[in-house]
Amino acid sequence: MTRTEKRKAWEARVASFQASGQSVPPWCAVHEIKEHQLRYWLKKAESIKATAFSSQWMPIEVGEHATGALTIRLGAATIEVESGFDPVLLTDVVKVLSDVH
Repeated sequence: MTRTEKRKAWEARVASFQASGQSVPPWCAVHEIKEHQLRYWLKKAESIKATAFSSQWMPIEVGEHATGALTIRLGAATIEVESGFDPVLLTDVVKVLSDVH
């Protein structure tokens, strides 16, 4: 089995495990997989997902109004930010809009 084939097989196993709703021990017992192997691939999948999200770039246009408000265009969405905004909320909104694209 090539490295690519092995990775794809484990991606399918991880997806199957996540869709099952079971905890690691019973799922591994049924599928005759060692728990430490599944845990390794779960961690690897999470790391890949985090890296993929953090390395995505999207075009953003930023403009400033005379009122001091900031306008951000992210794809088809427009966000107007005024002074005193909640940076955590803005971060959450941008993440959600980024996932849509």
